[in-house]
Amino acid sequence: MTELDLSLGSVELTRALCDIPSVSGDETTLADAIMASVGALPHLEVYRDGDTIVARTQLDRPQRVVIAGHIDTVPINANVPSRFVDVDGVPTLWGRGTVDMKGGVAVQLKLAAELTDPRVDVTWMWYDHEEVDAELNGLTRLARARPDLFAGDFAILGEPSNGQVEGGCNGNLRAVVRTHGVRAHSARAWIGENAIHAAAPILARLSEYRPRTIDVEGLAYREGLNAVRVSGGIAGNVIPDLCEVEVNYRFAPSRTVAEAESHVRDVFAGFELDVVDRASGARPGLDAPLAQEFLAAVGAEPRPKYGWTDVARFSEMGVPAVNYGPGDPSLAHHDEERVPLAQIEDVERGLRAWLSS
Repeated sequence: MTELDLSLGSVELTRALCDIPSVSGDETTLADAIMASVGALPHLEVYRDGDTIVARTQLDRPQRVVIAGHIDTVPINANVPSRFVDVDGVPTLWGRGTVDMKGGVAVQLKLAAELTDPRVDVTWMWYDHEEVDAELNGLTRLARARPDLFAGDFAILGEPSNGQVEGGCNGNLRAVVRTHGVRAHSARAWIGENAIHAAAPILARLSEYRPRTIDVEGLAYREGLNAVRVSGGIAGNVIPDLCEVEVNYRFAPSRTVAEAESHVRDVFAGFELDVVDRASGARPGLDAPLAQEFLAAVGAEPRPKYGWTDVARFSEMGVPAVNYGPGDPSLAHHDEERVPLAQIEDVERGLRAWLSS
């Protein structure tokens, strides 16, 4: 079994985590290594559900904080193993997972091992299948089996935020918009009806769409509606009878999922449309007392989170949550994914100071 040395610095631990491939659906090797490492720590009560691991202190503190991070990555594309590089004079760790989000996971593992007497009780969560459909998410499964493990006064997701605090998150909805036609030989195209041609108005509406920027509790959330996949046709000499355009709507947390779906249906009125995935956003929740203490301790100015993260899940459960982790979100999933070493160390220092004060 692969073992993790939790006495390593957070930078070296990040590298060790990145060099254990854990693409969504193939997290078991890394989950086993995490379980072996934290399961040996006497100050933590440990629970495992599939490839999701929860470790928590039981110190009878008056407040509890949940600190979570996902262990899966998007597919590798010649960017493992990781390596140290210099980017414009900045020492940097390059490779899949360095940003999204094994830097955050490394910080969490190191602090879980070393903070035996934190100022609040802490529930540490490392979970699988975050990068795929919400229904497969390890936290979805865990919430069904052990909803009690989500109890807390505040939650932090170690998602990449450039070492800053990002409050809440946008919601996420995917839908498939379809057009139908009639198959025919392409040499006698007039006999058929071309479904791909019929999809042109769908793309035109997307091209003309102007997304909003919405202020929610003092943070400006940018929305977006985009085509992310187009499919149609069965052969090079057949007029296609079906075309599907998959669209992705990122919506401000001021909208509910139902309102987001209604908006997308309005945009594509007159077309067949099926929603295939949806997840609510999360309001910032920065007015919670623990959130204010956290902001003061790490010295951060809150920003909005544009991408969907599992802060939304905690928000739905009544637990205010923020994103705080090393790495530039714009490099998440990028083939040149990389993180400045100082950001990993700064996030560790910030969390350690807050949890130890």
